Amino acid sequence: MSTDNSKKKPSIESSLKSTDTEEFIDLVFYRPVGYQWALLFNRMRISPNQVTLFSIFLGVAAGIMFYFDNLWYNVLGMGLLIWANMYDSADGQLARMTGQKSEIGRILDGVSGDFWFISIYAAICLRLTPEHSWYIWALAAITGYFHSKQAAMADYYRNIHLFFLKGKSGSELDNSQQQRELFRSLSWSNHFVKKTFLWFYGNYTAGQEKSSPCFQQLFAVLRQKYGETIPENIRQEFRNGSLPLMKYTNILSFNTRVIVLFISLFMGMPWVYFVFELTVLNILLVYMVVRHESLCSRLLKKIETVD
Repeated sequence: MSTDNSKKKPSIESSLKSTDTEEFIDLVFYRPVGYQWALLFNRMRISPNQVTLFSIFLGVAAGIMFYFDNLWYNVLGMGLLIWANMYDSADGQLARMTGQKSEIGRILDGVSGDFWFISIYAAICLRLTPEHSWYIWALAAITGYFHSKQAAMADYYRNIHLFFLKGKSGSELDNSQQQRELFRSLSWSNHFVKKTFLWFYGNYTAGQEKSSPCFQQLFAVLRQKYGETIPENIRQEFRNGSLPLMKYTNILSFNTRVIVLFISLFMGMPWVYFVFELTVLNILLVYMVVRHESLCSRLLKKIETVD
């Protein structure tokens, strides 16, 4: 009996970016569950961008639950946040399974977590204001700034790794110049939403580039010498140096910080989460950046020496 390949169920492997960049908790929980959600959304003709919007509503609702000094409300919020992250996994998996990738989808997916954590930060601050006054808002503002840096560089290094592993088609590595050119090519009257997103995304990408000067030099030299086709030996050497850093990008992303958030809520001391981000995660960020820049510097010198 013949099988209609057009109706064949996509494999879970087709929905993953790469095992190089996947975290253990994601591989054993979020990706399998997200895959099932993606299959369901595909049958229901729901687009990846719609799934992302669902995740934003769930994540914001989770943050609201953390305002209450009541463990049962907090546990409900934890469940909603886990649910939101299932959808955050499912939207990307659905896009890769169906080929429904778009620049707006990439940008929307990137900012969805921002909405979650803005809600979480605001709820915790409102909860703790009677006890800590404006100091808790100052702490949250500083923490939020570094949170954005941590998440941005973790995302950037993962996409760099995927670029060297799979090439341009397997990565979402962008540059600020292209984003700003696209921004300038659109009119506010006809593309207000997209132009607004691109303004923020262009600045976001520029910040990533500013924090990685050695990589920018290496990447410029590679493009000048080889175009889009980087030699296999260079790709492999970069992958070997970058792969050990992927565990740090994962720690700086979602799972570890949320585990600490949940622990702080169970303790009844949600401010502990802010302190963790400011200390442990910032130390890890600096270490990761230094290691990555050192790798790029070594490769750049090697390429220039060969010349």
